[in-house]
Amino acid sequence: MTLDDILNTHLGRRALLKSSLAGGGAALAGTLFGGWIPNVAWGADATAKYETPVVETASGKLRGVIQQGVHTFRGVPYGASTAGSNRFMAPRKPEPWTGVRDAFQNGPTAPQLGGPPNPLILGHRAPTFESEDCLVLNVFTPGVTGKRPVMLWLHGGGFAGGAGSAHSFDGNYLARSGDVVVVSVNHRLNVFGYLYLGGVGSEKYRDSGNAGMLDIVAALQWTHDNIARFGGDPSNVTVFGQSGGGAKVSTLLGMPSTKGLIHKAIIESGSALKGVSRENANKTAERLLAKLNLQANQVDELQKLPMEKLLAVIDNRGQGTAGGGPFVLAPVVDGHNLPRDPWDPTAPEISADVPVIIGSVNTEGTFFMPPDSPQFAPLYSLDEAGLKTQLTQRYGDQADKLIELYQKEAPGANPSKLFFMATAFPGDAIKQAERKFAQAKAPAYMYLFTWETPVEGGRRHSPHTIELPFVFDNPQEQPDEVGNGPDLQPLADRVSGVWTAFARTGSPNTSLTPKWPAYNTDQRATMIINDDWKVVNDPRHEVRLIIESVKGRAAS
Repeated sequence: MTLDDILNTHLGRRALLKSSLAGGGAALAGTLFGGWIPNVAWGADATAKYETPVVETASGKLRGVIQQGVHTFRGVPYGASTAGSNRFMAPRKPEPWTGVRDAFQNGPTAPQLGGPPNPLILGHRAPTFESEDCLVLNVFTPGVTGKRPVMLWLHGGGFAGGAGSAHSFDGNYLARSGDVVVVSVNHRLNVFGYLYLGGVGSEKYRDSGNAGMLDIVAALQWTHDNIARFGGDPSNVTVFGQSGGGAKVSTLLGMPSTKGLIHKAIIESGSALKGVSRENANKTAERLLAKLNLQANQVDELQKLPMEKLLAVIDNRGQGTAGGGPFVLAPVVDGHNLPRDPWDPTAPEISADVPVIIGSVNTEGTFFMPPDSPQFAPLYSLDEAGLKTQLTQRYGDQADKLIELYQKEAPGANPSKLFFMATAFPGDAIKQAERKFAQAKAPAYMYLFTWETPVEGGRRHSPHTIELPFVFDNPQEQPDEVGNGPDLQPLADRVSGVWTAFARTGSPNTSLTPKWPAYNTDQRATMIINDDWKVVNDPRHEVRLIIESVKGRAAS
């Protein structure tokens, strides 16, 4: 039974519209969207009041919902089902439909392994209805006429989990405040998106190691072909993503098939310089086949297995080394979809003319280390000796000098915060910006986000993902991550305003902030983002030199 079958069986069209507006019906897909609306009589006139005009796409006509002045279209197919004979294959165009399709509800989430909820990001949880018919996207637009910048969002979760349709990534606020069109995408993940069978199987599987990335390319192509009908400008598309989403952006910029589809890019805490080699990807495929007791000439059997079995075979949680460790399932340097490592040793020529924003947050690792976890609690109560022990393990005889430098920068910080700052040094982000600058074709702009969340007593400081409520201009929707308070919305106004300004013009400079110069290897201008914004040239200069030296010795 497809999602359409479920919706049509259990909810009438008018009930779907009402539930989509109210948020309650979205619980069918495992999440809550939108603000509550007055309890009105849901007759034909009331229904029409909240419906968008009909929009015609290449596959058929769509009708969405008007939420708080934003035209919202959910669960829009940009590709066909990836089940059965389409599994591991490059995406195919969606099946056309007749009549008008109601785009009121989120589409399915890509199959994935669950995990324990992180209390910081409860709103990032993927809707629970999973299906291989997951090539769907959501569109948020202030209106279906006009020619607005388009911002296509790629969710985090590595290459293993997550969903663009999660509550925290609802694009209503950003679309409305920035007068942009926001597109959020679901695509294949983990074994379904990145299992490279081109080495152990036949030529027909040559795309399998990048199927998830090719899904995103298909979403970009859909955007190019259709977004003008949603009030967007197909010649001005910004891809932005955080964590795994930033890594997807990094990878897209090295894929020939994205040429002309991406005009600007924002990489948040996701500077991926390299892909997976074919050698390592082949080892993963061989290991997976062995766990399923299949031979290389039986690769086609993988298309017939239930999706639950494929997920189970890659599930090594709790097994430690006995389970063989995690499978390496990420974009593969396959020689054609991804011809080379995207950012190593140089920036990709394919996207040389694309300006980028690159950045990170001040204590990335605290996101992954719950303060009350027995495993990580000791890191939140380090003394001076404990700090030295931890940094010596990572940086050898340079630990004392690093401690001195961080204490000078943050004299009031306890040893635990200094540890989290030191271990979050954004070396790959800096390399990415350096290589973009060396290309001398389009600018890179560097930031460091240092605002600290008050939740959990402030112990997590500036964790991974902390900027997202401000990027999406919806901090009031995410108190679990940023708390509550009058300082939140002014910061959200600035961050979202700068992100949308960059999407509009290719420059992050607005009247909201100090002048933000492009990055170069002389000044290394970096915007420090907090309640007060300031540009610092080559922040942590001596730290950078030490860490580069230590890593250089380790690589030689």
